This record gives sequence, structure tokens and C-alpha cells, in this order.
Amino acid sequence: MEEGIFKTIKSFLFSNLNKQFLVFMFFLFLSAIFWLIITLNETFEKELKIPVTVSNIPKNVVLTSTPMDTLRVTVRDKGWMMFSYMYSENRPMLKVNFKNYDRGNGGGAASNSELKRLLEQVLESSSKVISIKPEKFDFFYNNGERKRVPVRWAGRVIPEQLYFISHVTYSHDSVEVYASKEKLDSIHVVYSEPLNYVGFRDTLTVTCKLSHASDVKVVPERIGISFHTDVLTEESISVPIQCINLPDGKVLRTFPAKIKVHFVAGVSRIRTLKPEDFSVIADYQEITQNPSDKCTLYLQKIPEGISRATLSSKQVDYLIEEE
Repeated sequence: MEEGIFKTIKSFLFSNLNKQFLVFMFFLFLSAIFWLIITLNETFEKELKIPVTVSNIPKNVVLTSTPMDTLRVTVRDKGWMMFSYMYSENRPMLKVNFKNYDRGNGGGAASNSELKRLLEQVLESSSKVISIKPEKFDFFYNNGERKRVPVRWAGRVIPEQLYFISHVTYSHDSVEVYASKEKLDSIHVVYSEPLNYVGFRDTLTVTCKLSHASDVKVVPERIGISFHTDVLTEESISVPIQCINLPDGKVLRTFPAKIKVHFVAGVSRIRTLKPEDFSVIADYQEITQNPSDKCTLYLQKIPEGISRATLSSKQVDYLIEEE
């Protein structure tokens, strides 16, 4: 059986039609090789992304700018060399020596001509640098000055209708900020990059970068933020009416003694609420200064997590008695 299969394959491969096909494929492959050799021997201009970093940083210095950046360098050379730059494991990398380019005032810079000179040292001698973007490389540092500031989210985060964000938690509620003393004095909070999430109902957890100026370093650079949701519902609770500014020997009685407070909150928040979490008052001084058949009520205290709180009635009957 194996011999029969072998004969079938042999006859298929060495049939007259397949011989012509194999010869065609051979010459097609050969022509492709010649085309590739000719093409790679031509001169090309290509924009390369070359990483640049600051080297030889003193121990007492903390870089506040990004420790590694990328230059977009347009290079002219033969196709062979371009292929090597783009796909070789040992791609060129630029190192800017801190001591050579430190300005001594919390920052340093390598000009366009200096970058070109450094690039010529890491590129092959046949390569010609046509342009460099950005035109210069800046870095910033301090001598360890820092402070801890809180983190807040920024952007557009809106759950589905009938849901609301009950609370927000952070993997890091504060971060270390490194910058010049003047900058540190002006930074009181660090915000996330603008977020944009709409139409969710379950807890949303995102990992995002923190926004900061190029000469400011934030540790950590990325944090996790969780937006916890709850279902909005309308509820009411009966709260005792209290009187303020009442002189000794006087008693203010209101009819009714309790008033309903209507509000909107999440289901989980409603379960924890008690009447003493609210405060509804009547002011004795206001009553005596503006005598009337009814006294005005004020909602003085509202617990966190409550919105659109209103009284079922803003005025009630009252009676002032002597003790």
C-alpha cells in the first residue's frame, strides 16, 4: 500500500504538467530574489523611531521628566541598512549623558546639532541623518523634593439610566509627586487622564494614566479606579422637628411633631439611613420676630449619598408653652 502511494506521488510530481509548474516556480523564486537584491541596494529615506534616554544620572538626582523618550529620525541609506535598523534585535539607541547636557537649573537639553552628532555615533557611517523630531531633547530633574497629593478622576463617566455612581475607590488614593519647589507648591491634586465611559450598570474598574506636566514625575504613573453603582430610588423618612434658639422655660410644640423628608438615593444607602441622620428645625427667634399661625421648617442636615431632599411641608402649626 505504501509503495502504491509513493508511485502516485512520484507520478504526480514528475508528470509533464507539474514539471512545467515546478520550473515556473523556480524561475519566479529566482526573479524575486534578484528583485529583492536590486531593491535593497537602492537608497531610501525612512523615518525611524529611536529611543533616547538620560545616562550617568547622579545618585542624588531624580528625573522628573519621562526617563525614556523616542526621537523620530529620518535617515537616508541603502535598503539593506534600513532593513537592519527596522528589524534587527540590536536597534540603535541614543544615550544623552547627564553631565554633558545639564544646565544646572533643574533641567538639561541636547540641541538638534548635538542630537545629530550623537546619532551619527550610533548609526552606521553610511547613514545620513536628514531630520530629527522633536528638534531637541529636554529633560528635567530635582534633588529629591517631593510631596504626597490626593488623586481624583476626570472625564465623563455616566452609568445607565436609573443608576448612579454611589462611590469611587482608587488603588492608590494618593501619589508621590516630584518636581521643582515652585511646581510642588502649586500642585494640590493629581487628576487621571480624561475618562469616557457611558451606559454601564455594574461596577466599572479601569486602569488609567495620571495627567501631569512634562517636568513633573508622578509615582505611580498608572492607577486603578473603580466606579461603584447603585439603583436610584425615591424614598421618604419621618424626622422629628427640633427647635433652635429656644430660651429657658419655653417649649415649642409643632403639629405634627414629625415631618417626612423625601429624597433620592441608592438602594444600599437607603438601608443604612436613620431619622437621626437628618435634621429638621424651626427657629424660635424667627417665629417671635415674624408672628404667624404657622412656623417655617428648614432641612438643616442631610447625610452623604442623598440627593433632591425636600420636606413634605415647609410650614406647620405650632404652640409655644411655658414649662
